[in-house]
Amino acid sequence: MIDEGIYLLVIGVALLIVELLYFKLAKHFGIVDRPSARGSSTRVTLRGGGIIFYLGVVAYLLTGRSMYYIWFFLGLTAIAIVSFIDDLHSLKPKLRLLVHFLAMVFLFVQLGLFTVSSWLWLPVAFIVCAGVVNIFNFMDGINGITGGYALVGLGFLLYVDYAVQPFADAVFIKIMIVAVLIFCFFNFRTKAKCFAGDVGSVSIAFVLLFLVGKLVITTHDFSWFIVMIVYGVDGCLTIVHRIIMHEDLTKPHRNHAYQIMANELGMPHVSVSLIYMALQSVACAVYIVFPGYITLVAFTILYSIAYVLFMKKYFYLHRKNM
Repeated sequence: MIDEGIYLLVIGVALLIVELLYFKLAKHFGIVDRPSARGSSTRVTLRGGGIIFYLGVVAYLLTGRSMYYIWFFLGLTAIAIVSFIDDLHSLKPKLRLLVHFLAMVFLFVQLGLFTVSSWLWLPVAFIVCAGVVNIFNFMDGINGITGGYALVGLGFLLYVDYAVQPFADAVFIKIMIVAVLIFCFFNFRTKAKCFAGDVGSVSIAFVLLFLVGKLVITTHDFSWFIVMIVYGVDGCLTIVHRIIMHEDLTKPHRNHAYQIMANELGMPHVSVSLIYMALQSVACAVYIVFPGYITLVAFTILYSIAYVLFMKKYFYLHRKNM
């Protein structure tokens, strides 16, 4: 049996090589992200570097660690392909939603949710999972935020798997951490070499959903979703805010708190990403000491108040620049 450290090193080197090859292809075929009304970047940057998240799962399966995750892999493949195509050429929303729905069906089969006792929860589960995937996609707008936030979540889940409740193959989580670290090397910097793209943000969201779903089912405790509390509060309240302002939710925007920090307040992207990582890390750390729904609700209220106060103080700057 190969040593786990050597195994992860080999996987990491292979993923790095493939990522560099993708950069050459992306540059050759012009797969780039240009400054837009939705994003916060000011320079042309390679798009789709987050494909390494999907490739990390492929590496895990190809090395024979486990074929038990096959339904999850099929769902991830479907959602990654349609997201990558959308990175190249914008697809119709209905087509994306259809593929997302199919991917969720595969995910739920993997998690064993299609049972008599769970039918009533399925509509809620579909809404929550679709919401998580789309929020991760919306939040991918500045250097380091997707990779950094994913690192916090994966690190927390790895700790839980070792110290609290085994629920998944720890090697799988470690491979995903390796993939995210490689991506962060190229993205978590002042001048990013690449962005995650839809394929990256959607894929890592799907991976985290799978892991959190397994943990929730193992423990029968939904409060583990605290691992996504910062994105959840920002994403949901931004939607509510836009509805209050009678904005078209289908149009690009820069209303998220992180976008106002980066654009209107001029904060460095890396600093903003570190703030989001810190907020999520605090929530996870407190949850480890005081697990349960009270902590989840407390942080939901706390971060919601912080969001409202921040917007009340600084959103006028965004209106001035519109």
